[in-house]
Amino acid sequence: MSIQAITAEKLNEWVVGKKEFFIFDVRNVKDFEDWKVEGENISYLNIPYFELIDGVEEVMDQLPEDKDIVVICAKEGSSMMVAEMLSDAGLDVSYLSGGMKAWSEYLYPVEVYKDEEIRVLQFIRVGKGCLSYMVLSENEALVVDPSRFVDQYQKVAERENVKITHIVDSHLHADHLSGGKQLAELTGAKYYLMKSEGAVFDFQALEEHDKIEFENVTLEVLAVKTPGHTPGSVSFFVNNKLLFSGDTIFVNGLGRPDLGGKAAEWAKDLYETVYSKVSKIADDVIVLPGHYASFADEVNSEGYIGSQLGTIRKQNDMMEGKSIEEFVDHVAQSASSETPPNFEDIVAINRGVKEVTIEEALELEIGPNRCAVHHTH
Repeated sequence: MSIQAITAEKLNEWVVGKKEFFIFDVRNVKDFEDWKVEGENISYLNIPYFELIDGVEEVMDQLPEDKDIVVICAKEGSSMMVAEMLSDAGLDVSYLSGGMKAWSEYLYPVEVYKDEEIRVLQFIRVGKGCLSYMVLSENEALVVDPSRFVDQYQKVAERENVKITHIVDSHLHADHLSGGKQLAELTGAKYYLMKSEGAVFDFQALEEHDKIEFENVTLEVLAVKTPGHTPGSVSFFVNNKLLFSGDTIFVNGLGRPDLGGKAAEWAKDLYETVYSKVSKIADDVIVLPGHYASFADEVNSEGYIGSQLGTIRKQNDMMEGKSIEEFVDHVAQSASSETPPNFEDIVAINRGVKEVTIEEALELEIGPNRCAVHHTH
């Protein structure tokens, strides 16, 4: 029977298209339980590769004959060998090209908004739950929270015939490496970050730029100081229509404020942000967050992660009617969940006090996003 490689891009098409298929994940049990390819119509079998070295006969009855089977491992090698063994045993199978490494690095753009002044693309990094954005206006573009895969933004800018002139980071990220500084160096764009986040390289301090205006004079990017997730977190309010909320507000939750070791103190900041600032923003504003926890639960009918603020308020009971004591108690309890692995190293790199190779960057970023503090159900 046949064996073929399936790319992360093709696998993602299956996930987004809600295709029914079967994943045979041959990583260690802990790695699989911690982080896997997720989707609505996927069935799974997880047996570590080392248990299959002597053959696959004992697992054949656990594999379907009527679904596409994809074998997955960390970097490809083990899954290719298991796929060959399954093929020899009579099954048509695929293996994920590049393994979970490739899945972690794959991102794709989807249009989320368009009017006569601006167009907005969301870049979904599906294996990591990270979201970044490009706001296009006439011949210029602003990039929000770029990942380290800077070539992806450059390719889209080239295709759209725009120049990237402004780059903003909503905060110093703890679960993935920012591409902001590198993208700014490659494009000559201005790179904005809050000075209070402690970065040691040159950037435009958002404390000094409440409004970033480019191209159409009506296009204003208003940096709304929204401390909580980190002391220097900001959200970007565009044309009174879109709120790029970073890790402050998610479709199903709020940003966790405990990564600096000051959960209660930063939770009070988060309360003030939600109850004093966000509460003044209109219900019909579209919230575009920096992360999501579950693609299936949070992607909307138009194919992107985002929702109107009024809808988010309704489904998140922490955003209205809570005393500061209730809010801080709830956040402190929720914040005891597992922290992003390697977050101290990732923050140090994003701050500019540490450097890593591409291979080290990959290892640091492996795993799911853990930046949300609680999710409503």
